Amino acid sequence: MQTWAIANQKGGVGKTTTSLCLARGLALAGNRVLLVDLDPHASLTRAFGIPANPPPAGTHDLFSGGSASLASLARTTDITGLKLIAAQPALATLERRGATQPGLGLALGRALHAVHTLYDHVLLDCPPTLGLLMVNALAAADRLVVPTQTDPLALHGLADMLRTAAMVERSRHRTLPQHVLPTLYDRRTRSGVHSLEQLHALYEGKAWPSAVPMDTRLRDARALAGPVAPSGRGADAYLRALRWLLQQTDKPSRKAA
Repeated sequence: MQTWAIANQKGGVGKTTTSLCLARGLALAGNRVLLVDLDPHASLTRAFGIPANPPPAGTHDLFSGGSASLASLARTTDITGLKLIAAQPALATLERRGATQPGLGLALGRALHAVHTLYDHVLLDCPPTLGLLMVNALAAADRLVVPTQTDPLALHGLADMLRTAAMVERSRHRTLPQHVLPTLYDRRTRSGVHSLEQLHALYEGKAWPSAVPMDTRLRDARALAGPVAPSGRGADAYLRALRWLLQQTDKPSRKAA
């Protein structure tokens, strides 16, 4: 089982869209995929039509000290081979509890170990803030995928995210390969073109040598979570990005996209 953390400390970079598109591509290629929503805003959960009230069973239950497991919390979706663990707003309270409740920093890793034979890929959609939830994801992940918008401010956020990843890598005493995925690229703007060139120059070897273009069809998260595969240049770019990511892994997926 390969676990990928989809993370960036900056919001608005296409993180949830990236999680959805990569998970969808893996599932449609015949892999058993689990999507885990770790963001208290629950954008990924809403994309699958799960209402906020009453709060669904989900990732918060993994940290509550009860008997909930990933296997019991996973719910089927309209995409064959793809299961989801929903997020709840109560996830936002974990930061306060983390200071007084030992063991929360490794709760997700322990839960993932228990289901390692059930899935080929687990994708962790992280919140856009550095805290207990992101640290849990980075500690448990085999790979870090960092979606980043192609503009100057986003490049600063990317540098911060990679520094955080290096810090977690040192503390967990094993490597955390990092892959940068340029998103929301607008080739019509000088800033977009220059930022993409700068990104590829700075992170050669870590960054996908292309970019996911701006595409309004990717804004409809409910469509991305539906049974019919989306089309368009954005969706096609994500499939190419997925093939590149699979080529970077030490243990290739059972099936390629």
